[in-house]
Amino acid sequence: MYVKKLVQNCFGGLRNAAFRVPVQRTASATCVRLQHSQPDSRDVRSYRPETSSAKTLMDIGTRRIFSEDHDLFRQNVRRFFQEEVVPHHNQWEKAGEVSRELWEKAGQQGLLGVNISEEQGGVGGDLLSSAVVWEEQMYCNCSGPGFSLHSDIVMPYICSYGSKAQVQRFIPQLAAGKCIGAIAMTEPGAGSDLQGVRTFAKKDGNDWILNGNKVFITNGWLSDLVIVVAVTNREAPTAAHGISLFLVENGMKGFHKGRKLEKIGLKAQDTAELFFEDVRLPTDALLGQVNKGFYYLMKELPQERLLIADMAIASCEFMFEETRKYVTERKAFGKTISHLQTVQHKLAELKTEICVGRAFLDSCLQLHTEKKLDSPTASMAKYWATDLQNKVATQCLQLHGGWGYMWEFPIAKAFVDSRVQPIYGGTNEIMKELIARTIVGNN
Repeated sequence: MYVKKLVQNCFGGLRNAAFRVPVQRTASATCVRLQHSQPDSRDVRSYRPETSSAKTLMDIGTRRIFSEDHDLFRQNVRRFFQEEVVPHHNQWEKAGEVSRELWEKAGQQGLLGVNISEEQGGVGGDLLSSAVVWEEQMYCNCSGPGFSLHSDIVMPYICSYGSKAQVQRFIPQLAAGKCIGAIAMTEPGAGSDLQGVRTFAKKDGNDWILNGNKVFITNGWLSDLVIVVAVTNREAPTAAHGISLFLVENGMKGFHKGRKLEKIGLKAQDTAELFFEDVRLPTDALLGQVNKGFYYLMKELPQERLLIADMAIASCEFMFEETRKYVTERKAFGKTISHLQTVQHKLAELKTEICVGRAFLDSCLQLHTEKKLDSPTASMAKYWATDLQNKVATQCLQLHGGWGYMWEFPIAKAFVDSRVQPIYGGTNEIMKELIARTIVGNN
């Protein structure tokens, strides 16, 4: 069973934990499938406070959408990030990439493909367990590992639209961290507008010949497998009817990786240009049906926007707690700056806005577990949460004063990392356009 394996791995393999929370449960009591775990039927509000009532915004054992099994999983994920990621992140920032060893360790600990069924080669957990991994990565302020894109964007495409052979070939390797996944949508001339894609794949006998280039590809440098968005029918009545998805493997002739892009933030996350020059792809490299790619993208984008939004709120929670700690320690005019009314009121404003955002995001997470999250609502979550993240980053840095501008301080890294959030996954301007269509579309 998944949880038992995870508990054995984490408690047996990760010693001297920086974050150790006592658990009064037996190993056998945790041996349930997470997708079947639900909050206790008792009045959970009496013992599972919302973030607004918790001691800190990152406390384990809060929020009604989670169960005790999720809490146990969160402990182990938190410990993993503290022991395996935090000590090395500065080094990875200089290298512009995390180590491949980290990916395999994450696979061994059951942190990749969490929400992919065991039958398909994944871990067999639920969406809320995936959310735990997203949130804990933000709580340790380490943006380098591209686990969320790999596990909750790339892998679902293969599981949802791939053939049985494709699933059997790639999903176990992706879940083990031995194969690193990326998705190549954005092009130099086509960002949020997927209908502006120029990468082209033409039929040649039973094969396809792929030409084009992509940019800003997360996990691009380390990638072993890339889902490439390409036009396959230039004569289609609209671009949306002529796009397909292809599985391109590292090492294929004509597939070249450009430089690792130097960004103002996300410095440990490898982001690259990818070039395809007459790449010959076999028939089984096509993912799903030909010319159905745009439909697949639209179907899967709500989850991508949800995870961006959840990570944004988690980052807000981290930045708030980091700032709370700073202002209660920093002295000015003979006392800590937390005694200043202007600082107290700013913290009150920030906490209120973060808790309001968290309530909405938890509602979206619950909706998505029930497969009821629609595209406009996911767009609202992405736009609202990432705008809030940048507001919180700016104001928390301000409360740090000059030290907030120093790279050695966590708030400085969180500040620059936050800036890309309203851009990727569809710019927030596009999010507003999608929301607006549902408001005035019938008028």
